[in-house]
Amino acid sequence: MCGRYAASRSPDDLVEEFEVDERPEAVLPADYNVAPTKEVYAVVERHRADEDGAPVVRRQLRIARWGLVPSWAKDPTIGSRLINAREETIATKPAFRKAFARRRCLLPADGYYEWWTPPDGSGSGGSKKPAKQPFFIHPKDGRSLAMAGLYEFWRDRTRDEADPLSWWTTVTVITTSAEDAVGRIHDRMPLLVEAERWHDWLDPERDGIADPGSLTSLLVPAAPGRLAAYPVTTAVNDVRHNGPELLSPLPDDEVADDEPPGNTEATLF
Repeated sequence: MCGRYAASRSPDDLVEEFEVDERPEAVLPADYNVAPTKEVYAVVERHRADEDGAPVVRRQLRIARWGLVPSWAKDPTIGSRLINAREETIATKPAFRKAFARRRCLLPADGYYEWWTPPDGSGSGGSKKPAKQPFFIHPKDGRSLAMAGLYEFWRDRTRDEADPLSWWTTVTVITTSAEDAVGRIHDRMPLLVEAERWHDWLDPERDGIADPGSLTSLLVPAAPGRLAAYPVTTAVNDVRHNGPELLSPLPDDEVADDEPPGNTEATLF
């Protein structure tokens, strides 16, 4: 599962890094504790008309709400339960298959948070609940994590169709089984799309239902050595906390002896 991530880059940085043709007028603030239902940036490719009226595909940076709401949904609160889409079922699950066919996106992130549970499941203060330690997992090279996602458009029929607020753009993060050291923290992780595969993944002309294998082959776990992970403050557990201090590694004297590999900035997966 991917339930929290950090996204602090400006639209200018994302436009350059993802070679975007069109950008939104609005600007989202840096967010170090992105949670479901928040607005996030998504990179998509959509058909547009050129100066002569001919259709062309343009890459856009859009603002979307995290938590996919299928077009057929009557209640948009379903989105809070659809923040992740399992790679194994995106081509067949009713909530995702139409989006997988033509509405695929990239969700830029600095990295994502995952929570590790000690093997003995011990809690603090006599609590029977396991004490979970948050980790921040991010690209070693400092570039954005291009998480594979899907997007949908949902119409709020309580509003006039001409009202800009009557249409929602919503997204979900595609996840897969975590491998190697990442799997020691949590058994699921976001799927990544390498830069040379971005267009193939985003291309609205590629039909994910007719040929799902050609698209799922573009989705790969992070290459060994690409990601770093380290434990961070439990303040990230509360969505009201938001700031760059959430990304600071815990001091060594606050790191438990039995924590999994990856407890310093220098330790790489």
